[in-house]
Amino acid sequence: MDMIVDVINSIDAFVWGPPMLVLLLGSHDLFDLRTWLHQRKLPTAIKLSVTKDPDAPGDISQFGALCTALSATIGTGNIVGVGTAIIAGGPGAVFWMWITGVFGIATKYSETFAAVKYRVKDHNGDMLGGAMYAWKRGFTDKDGKTPWWALLGAGAFALFAAIASFGIGSAVQSSAMTEVISTNLPGVPAWGIGLAIVIMVSVVIFGGVKVISNVCEKLVPFMAIAYIWGCVVILGMNWEFVWPALCLIVESAFTAKAAFGGALGSGLMLALQFGCARGLFSNESGLGSAPIVASAASTRNPARQALVSMTGTFWDTVIICLLTGLVLVSTMLGNADLNAAVMAGDISAGAQLSSAAFASIPYIGTPILIFGMILFAYSTILGWSYYGNRCVTYLFGKRAIRPYQVLYVVVAFLGAIGVGEVVWTVSDITNALMAIPNIIMVLLLSGLIAKETKHYVYEHNLDERDETPSRSLTASRF
Repeated sequence: MDMIVDVINSIDAFVWGPPMLVLLLGSHDLFDLRTWLHQRKLPTAIKLSVTKDPDAPGDISQFGALCTALSATIGTGNIVGVGTAIIAGGPGAVFWMWITGVFGIATKYSETFAAVKYRVKDHNGDMLGGAMYAWKRGFTDKDGKTPWWALLGAGAFALFAAIASFGIGSAVQSSAMTEVISTNLPGVPAWGIGLAIVIMVSVVIFGGVKVISNVCEKLVPFMAIAYIWGCVVILGMNWEFVWPALCLIVESAFTAKAAFGGALGSGLMLALQFGCARGLFSNESGLGSAPIVASAASTRNPARQALVSMTGTFWDTVIICLLTGLVLVSTMLGNADLNAAVMAGDISAGAQLSSAAFASIPYIGTPILIFGMILFAYSTILGWSYYGNRCVTYLFGKRAIRPYQVLYVVVAFLGAIGVGEVVWTVSDITNALMAIPNIIMVLLLSGLIAKETKHYVYEHNLDERDETPSRSLTASRF
């Protein structure tokens, strides 16, 4: 078993090595330049996210699509993932997580633009979209022929995303929920937690995208605001350590600086590697997941929904992950017993660090952690079930949907009763594998995206309807 774990860790280190970091961060920078520093359009994007567009084509509202995407991104990565990054890469990893969020905003915009522009309709008139359809339609010639390499890119993305959904979307979330609940509420059996997860997930995901969207539209704003408020209260209690924590995070991002009495220290590459990996795990910019549900949104042109979608990265990583990082680092700076536990190796996993750090805050720490973990992980399971559903539909047709949903909840149960840190590593690997074909597709279409972004956004044509028709699919598999 140890040998298998070593092999998995070696694969993870390889796929998240310098080439992947260059591809990811380089793409973030390129898309930022091609969209003229699109972060400055956040006020417009936030306004659009709560603006209804009922006459536009689509299945769910823009806000519903955003909440469903946020339900998938605001998950264990925002709590346990931040702790894992700090354990593995030092406090500096928090800085690189934040950087992937800031620059990932333009990437989220670009990948969503491509997905919405090339979305299609199935036989029921429902919208389907994502990197797989952008690969097929974006590179089809005038004679209707799609080159083999585009079909390969489409198939690779759909396959890797479907596989990733069982890890990042199902097993990891239920495993993290069980670990946090069991740590803070001893005596609750893992199988009981797993059964509760199965029931709570099944009653929603079998209802389809509209039911998932309706649940997420009500759940996500409430859970995000409640968690942010809790973190702000904790930071208020840790006030004297907040500025030192922020300084330590920045300094550790660029130096091999020892932290917490020598307990944690890392070089630039470890901080960069784990910060970027957990940042992508958290906000999924470049992963290609959120554009799948964004393609179902009611929007009159790709730019509007792309603007709405990019706010997800802002809320997820720029705000929530940073707050969590500050809570963890400031708490560790002010708690000698927690430092001693880390130095002794008694705390060696992200979930343990998060649980111990929050538990050290009197009265409110543990309730905030448990509340956040349960809701964040549950909503992520819902959101990713839709992503996997759409990818399986692309690969195998609509008959594969029900078997996929059944297997998805079974994996959630298995994750709850006994999957450990290795699942996080496997999820990192599948994240990288699905990110590669998605990023390549967006890079190839970046010229078109930049041109149309200039027209819609910077020449003030956001109310204009897109003239590209959403082609209907009549193939039997749909």
